[in-house]
Amino acid sequence: MTPRTSTRSTGLDVEPDVAWATVADGSAGPRWYLDTIPFRFRDALDRLAGGQDRGHPAPGGAELRTGDRAGFWLVRDADRSRRRLVMEATVRAPGRVTFTTEVTPVVTGGCELTQSVRFDPAGLLGVTYLVVDLPAREVLMEWVHRRTCADVSRAAGRAGGVSRAPRSS
Repeated sequence: MTPRTSTRSTGLDVEPDVAWATVADGSAGPRWYLDTIPFRFRDALDRLAGGQDRGHPAPGGAELRTGDRAGFWLVRDADRSRRRLVMEATVRAPGRVTFTTEVTPVVTGGCELTQSVRFDPAGLLGVTYLVVDLPAREVLMEWVHRRTCADVSRAAGRAGGVSRAPRSS
């Protein structure tokens, strides 16, 4: 953790392609990047602060693509070959918020799921927000990461893959 970036990483006994398919799933339905409680709360706060309703549903394809919009996210990079998803929040904030998810194969089997949220402040208000928001950002990361790991494990079970408990790191 740094003041600008909060990260969680968990080893999963799941094939990397199954994990990626879950992380980048763009089909309709519940998705970790749309309906996790902290993201729904942030969307409500944004609307209270005069932000626009950005309730974009998942785009409907099998996989998110660069340029897609989902919820309040704009997909900046969806790289299947590197299993890397970078989304930027389109919310009212004194700076830029990016959320990165990476799925890395592990030599001994399974994969490492790493998620980071980064806030790049703009001006004095942004720096103040950075400091004040840090505890909330840590809670957000924990909830979102747990939800994503649970979604990946469930998908592995449906795909006939191994879905043992996560190996935390």
